[in-house]
Amino acid sequence: MIFFFRMVKKTMSLQNKLRITEENLKSINDFLLDPSNPLIQKFMAVVEKYGSPEEINEKAANARKLDNLMEKLKVKKPEYVKDLEWLIEQRDAGKFIKLENYYKKVLGENYDPAAMKNDFAVTLELSALQYFPFLIEQAKQAINKQELMPGRIIRVRKMKEQVEDGDILAVAAAMNIIGASYVETLDTKGTDGSNVHLGGPETITGYFGGVGQPNHYPIKWLDEFLYYYTTYGVRQVLNVNPGTVLLGYFLHKIGVDIEFKISVYMGNDNPYSVLWTLMTAKLFSRDDNTTSLIGFNFSNSVNNETIELSAIPRKAFGFEDVVRFEHHITETYKSIVRQPYNRRDELIEVAAKVKNISAKHEGADPELDEIREHPSDILDYFMDKEDVIKQNLMDKLLRNYLDKHDAITKTANALIKNHIPVIPARNLH
Repeated sequence: MIFFFRMVKKTMSLQNKLRITEENLKSINDFLLDPSNPLIQKFMAVVEKYGSPEEINEKAANARKLDNLMEKLKVKKPEYVKDLEWLIEQRDAGKFIKLENYYKKVLGENYDPAAMKNDFAVTLELSALQYFPFLIEQAKQAINKQELMPGRIIRVRKMKEQVEDGDILAVAAAMNIIGASYVETLDTKGTDGSNVHLGGPETITGYFGGVGQPNHYPIKWLDEFLYYYTTYGVRQVLNVNPGTVLLGYFLHKIGVDIEFKISVYMGNDNPYSVLWTLMTAKLFSRDDNTTSLIGFNFSNSVNNETIELSAIPRKAFGFEDVVRFEHHITETYKSIVRQPYNRRDELIEVAAKVKNISAKHEGADPELDEIREHPSDILDYFMDKEDVIKQNLMDKLLRNYLDKHDAITKTANALIKNHIPVIPARNLH
């Protein structure tokens, strides 16, 4: 017993050496507040182009108002206005199944509201919605089959391209209508020629080493975000690089209401890398303990133990309700992971232990994907719309998209059968 207490005392003595001194914190603050600091001045110069944080937020709030989005669409893409009006009509007429009725549909006589683990509700997430018409087809299927629409949608389409065809406006309006959160992927993500030694998607593996936003690209990313935030109201964006993550923290800290999710491409694959990211989020959190980091996508290689251990610092920093853990349940069949890849059974296990998880579906269940004429492929995200049309792929990509919806339905059913609630589009269900 004496030996045990000696060991504990020795361990605590070593652990105390991890304390961050006030002197070290002061040196960081001094560096950040130095008016001659070129790193901070470059950051501030971009922000000031768009106004004060209050002015920037006001522009964004006006830009994302449904009426304003619809007015712009009437000029840009009037046929999309008709689709959105149809979506509003279906919502208001109650055509989408209500969540409790869906629980009854899955559980039948076994449905007991008191048995549902309400603190562990899982967000249903789909990636990626490349083209607005796909969402309308998904909504039609959800009505016809009485299925749930996802509560979170990720987009990886080129921003400038979707500005041209009206998708950026239509999707923003649709998310407002259905009550889902959504994430856009800015063009300064690495595949735009930022690294002069790499080409396009054919050399995409070269980007996985964290070289997608070199040199001045974090500042360029900041400028791009503020443009789309103030012009189209885009609030949530994908983040793939430690530098742009830090700028996202900075921007939120000074008062701009940016939100971002960390991409699977960033490679957070162990609880220590997660701790590093959350620790920085805590350092730059606001007085109300909010942070711009609202979604945390792990690497595909993580296991349930890593997710459970990562939840410990998240809770310790007060982020359990702030930072959603986003985990791939399915992946595209080609070009990203070894197949078969399906983490549904693991999700059921961890979702009963870890709060605020999002079940992300990037592909169909592999046994379905493998028999498709055109299986889902991550490289399709990098194709120009013009090339998709030339290669007659649009219908095939729609099939891939609806297959992802089917995977979400399977996951929702599996969770509900284990008395774990799900979070779909909140205005529909």
